[in-house]
Amino acid sequence: MNSDPNISSNSDLNNINGIDPNNQATTNSKQKENDGFVKLAMRNMVKKGSTSLFHFALTIFGVIGTLIGLAIAFH
Repeated sequence: MNSDPNISSNSDLNNINGIDPNNQATTNSKQKENDGFVKLAMRNMVKKGSTSLFHFALTIFGVIGTLIGLAIAFH
């Protein structure tokens, strides 16, 4: 350890920054638990890839079809 009190060690810096090198897995899981709904949805969409795009396209066509159907029905 350094005898100079003005110079802190890496472990002191990690503790100040809230990083526990012995417990990083827990920190990562806490970050995922605290993520917002949109961030989780985007992460899920990236993981699933083409399936999410297919479902998104079906949703868009369904909404447009419904609006056109209602426009025709109430014309």
